[in-house]
Amino acid sequence: MPPKEPPRRRVPDPARPRNAASGAGRSGPRPPARRPRSAPGRSGGTARGRAPRALRLGSPRPRLRLVGFGLTVVMLLFTARLLQVQAVDASAYAAKAEKNRYLEYTVAAERGEITDRKGVALATSVDAHNITADPKLFTPEDSKAPDAPQQAAALLAPILGKDVDELVKKLSTPRSRYTVLAYRQTPQVWKQIKDLKTVFAEKAAEDGANGGPGANVLAGVLQEPTTKRVYPNGDLAAGILGFVSDDGKGGGGLESQLDKELAGEDGKIRYAQAGGRRVPTAGSSEIPAVPGSDVELTIDRDIQWAAQRAIADQVEKSKADRGYVIVQNTRTGELLAMANAPGYDPNDLSRAGSASLGNAALQDVYEPGSTSKVMSMAAVLEEKAATPGTHVVVPNRLHRGDRLFKDDIDHPTWYLTLNGVLAKSSNIGTILATGQLGETQAESNRVLYSYLRKFGLGSKTGLGYPGESPGILAHPKDWSTSQQYTIPFGQGLSLNAVQAASVYSTIANGGVRVAPTLVRGAKGADGRFTAVDAPEENRVVSEKTARTLATMLESVVDDREGTGTRAAIPGYRVAGKTGTANRVDPVRGVYQGYTASFAGFAPADDPQITVYCAIQNPTRGSYFGGQICGPIYKQVMEFALKTLQTPPSGSKPPRLPVSFQPGE
Repeated sequence: MPPKEPPRRRVPDPARPRNAASGAGRSGPRPPARRPRSAPGRSGGTARGRAPRALRLGSPRPRLRLVGFGLTVVMLLFTARLLQVQAVDASAYAAKAEKNRYLEYTVAAERGEITDRKGVALATSVDAHNITADPKLFTPEDSKAPDAPQQAAALLAPILGKDVDELVKKLSTPRSRYTVLAYRQTPQVWKQIKDLKTVFAEKAAEDGANGGPGANVLAGVLQEPTTKRVYPNGDLAAGILGFVSDDGKGGGGLESQLDKELAGEDGKIRYAQAGGRRVPTAGSSEIPAVPGSDVELTIDRDIQWAAQRAIADQVEKSKADRGYVIVQNTRTGELLAMANAPGYDPNDLSRAGSASLGNAALQDVYEPGSTSKVMSMAAVLEEKAATPGTHVVVPNRLHRGDRLFKDDIDHPTWYLTLNGVLAKSSNIGTILATGQLGETQAESNRVLYSYLRKFGLGSKTGLGYPGESPGILAHPKDWSTSQQYTIPFGQGLSLNAVQAASVYSTIANGGVRVAPTLVRGAKGADGRFTAVDAPEENRVVSEKTARTLATMLESVVDDREGTGTRAAIPGYRVAGKTGTANRVDPVRGVYQGYTASFAGFAPADDPQITVYCAIQNPTRGSYFGGQICGPIYKQVMEFALKTLQTPPSGSKPPRLPVSFQPGE
């Protein structure tokens, strides 16, 4: 038997030393031996016995430099922005902040009163509120309601009397902090809105306490104290006063003409606000308003009332288009009444018709008819072409130029004095008398024209009233063939009612024309009264001519053959003249209907008051001036004489002859 080989001795693996951690003593397959890496720079083989090179971390300094540089750039950007905000654009950002924090509104000045000559208020102002809003507070973010403008508009529209869509548009104005919802509302209206605001504020607080959004759609509704114009006497003197529009500006009449004096100067208040409420502890500034001046008129309220009632009744009775009555102090030129019918109430313009707005007594122009004959007679007397007793033979028809002229009625040949021509209001007699003003008709035309201009025709009255018309008076070279003969008796020229009254006041004042006045003066904020400048005066005819004419005008009223007997006033001598003119339709521009009028003054022996009445297009009853305007003259004149305590006449009128017998 061959001998056994001795057992092999295990040699420890040099690459895996024995230790407790390596699991020495355990049996198992030996892991394969690792081949050492080749040394760098050498090919093939391994470097046995050489330790491996240790790993080294990269340097942190570049990273730190990069982070530091980034932070520096960011800080520089922040610093630059801070400098821009606090230094370069500081004022702009401050202005934006101020705009968002502060509100500014205008404090309307109290408008001055308009009173009559005795200080009785005809137009005054009372406390009111402009209802405003801050549209920003109606945005979803501020109101906490997506449809705040719609909800608020639905609540406010019935209170303010405004359209819902209009209010929604105002409440939704982008980038706005102020809008006016309604001007000059009464304190009662603002109280209704304030009560609603309180209710919604309480609901919003309760909703917010319960975890809800706490929406308040009325928080942005505010108010500004202002004043509202009122007219205590309703439609009395509305044509003179005019009205004030919603924006506080005079919209017509004296309210417009004297707007600067009446309005005063508005003030301003600026205050801090938050959530639609004023912050009382924040700074505020105020520029106080300066109230307007009180204006005193020449109008007498009582006489104005009598004139307005009389003309309104007659216009209604005659079914006429309109009418006017003027009452004037003959010596001072002051207008005591200027009444129009139909009128309107300036407290409620929604009911006023377009035809009634304005002041027809100054804005309407029309052919006056026979009341204009007094100017023709003044020219004849002043030029000494005739005397009151001069005989004038008046045929039934008179051929002149291209037509036949006639009087209002057919008649046999009249044998009249010049006084009778005026008393019976003969057109033919007036043509014959004015034909004596020059050696030719052209020369007569020029002389007559010069007197018409002196009496104020073709020029404005001097009142400065808005919309006043100067009337129509062509130059003699432009008179047509017919105008040469119609102008002497009041057709072919036009004037307004105040101009017509001024003609008779000129005669009553001894031939001196005093420009009409409507304002006596004004009292400013300091309480001082300043009278207006004295009116312009100019002599038109001599005192003798004026006295003669006054006597002739008495024949129109006092003589049984006169056309104005219905204007007679017991106890007073009355001078007057009737007028009945063909009327030009203002729409169609053709003659249609009539203008009836009456003008005169009293007492004739010591003239104090002129009254003029005209009615346009009477369609029921008589259209003659003596029939429908004579009684109005009497009614208004009697009232004025009593109101002014004018004593009765102390003598009876002289009776000038009206006619003569042929052969005398």
